[in-house]
Amino acid sequence: MTSIGILGAGRVGTNLADALSAAGHRVTLGVRNPEEATATVTAPHIAFADQRTTARTADIVINTTPGDTSLDRLAGLRTELSGKLLVDVSNATRDADDGLPGDLCYPGSSLAEQLQTALPETHVVKTLNTMLFTVMTAPEILTTPPTAYLSGDDQNAKKTVTGLLGDLGWQPAWIEDLGDITTARATEAMVLMVPHILRRHGFKPFAVSLAR
Repeated sequence: MTSIGILGAGRVGTNLADALSAAGHRVTLGVRNPEEATATVTAPHIAFADQRTTARTADIVINTTPGDTSLDRLAGLRTELSGKLLVDVSNATRDADDGLPGDLCYPGSSLAEQLQTALPETHVVKTLNTMLFTVMTAPEILTTPPTAYLSGDDQNAKKTVTGLLGDLGWQPAWIEDLGDITTARATEAMVLMVPHILRRHGFKPFAVSLAR
């Protein structure tokens, strides 16, 4: 059993918490006000704590906070995240007029790269940021096999994340290791396709995948 802390309790965070708890992991959701946390998570044995405590006590930390504010939030947790594996699934974008992603916050870079620079003692791995959140924990719902991309400098960290993806139902053939953390700028840029897909088809499950 692995201790997993998830920063952020929105749709992405709670969806991952449910699935990872069901897979047998010990999960803590890091929220701003844990005493006000409501019963938004259906899986049992999920704890709530403030984000600093969550980052300090978990073996693996997953960032699901809004990407445009993630860097400031997590840079303030540098001590707590030292030596930890940080899985970043967020995309840092500026909204268009309709509230959907319109532009990248870090053109020529990526949120994952910015996090790795701000947290030099932390092993950052980027993944699961190229799909609707429901696909993260149920990739089998798509008629075409989806792809989960991996970007990160530490091979052991990526191996650990590959194991977590397996717990979420991802088959080895669906996981593509792109290389070091700089490759995250490619997958983060894919988010610019997402609003066009959503405007045409609504919030139907999809993933931006590699076809072979």
